Amino acid sequence: MSLTASSVAAASAAWVWVPDNATVVEADEYAIVRLPDYFEYQLSVLAFRPARPLPEAVDALLDRARSFGLPELRWQVPADATAGLAGELTERGARVLLTLDVLASDLSGGTPEIPPPSADVTLRWATDFATARDGAAVGVTGFGGNLPPDERIKENASRDAVTVPAGDGGMVVAYVDDVAAGSGGVTMANGVARLWGGAVIPAARGRGVYRAVLATRLAYAAAQGATMALVKGKADTSGPILRRAGFAAFGQETLYTVPL
Repeated sequence: MSLTASSVAAASAAWVWVPDNATVVEADEYAIVRLPDYFEYQLSVLAFRPARPLPEAVDALLDRARSFGLPELRWQVPADATAGLAGELTERGARVLLTLDVLASDLSGGTPEIPPPSADVTLRWATDFATARDGAAVGVTGFGGNLPPDERIKENASRDAVTVPAGDGGMVVAYVDDVAAGSGGVTMANGVARLWGGAVIPAARGRGVYRAVLATRLAYAAAQGATMALVKGKADTSGPILRRAGFAAFGQETLYTVPL
């Protein structure tokens, strides 16, 4: 796979994540997902393909979103979004929550060299309940929300116990002094390693834990034959780390929160 602006844009556009316990509402012009209550946010736009004047299409989506009875909607706007969309959202009271760098690394020649962590880090795939719960707890620290119910964590661990050895991906958890310090996931899709959920607890930051989690996922991806690693990282936090690890930026996406 050639790492070009068009190939990265195509891989990024194809990356749509929906938990299997979420509810998706789809119409001709849009798709909205209602996430379980333990997530940091509960309502998000999956797709937007207006076929009428933009203000009318935006209003139609927001009207449907209001039927869920929730206070806000997350709307991630890519660089190639319909012209004027950001302005329409701003006019309706939306605010920028964060900016994401779309970053990619060419794995066709192997993985990039990443400096080892300064701490003594051990890494485990979340294929059992305890590790999966630790990884979820790190994610809550990094992104907000609440821990999923134990039954859901068991289901996630059982799934990863199958997908990790099968080469489809899963979540890896980093430990420092037997304390869960970082976590991050990887999902394989047509030769692309989608890296998601990278987080480190505050007490362990600055010790290379994120790099260790990144290196483990990249090594796994390369072993499965991935030719591209793709990640959407926060421009002011993980973005710089990823660039130093050899990732290149291919544009940005802006995440808005829209009041309902």
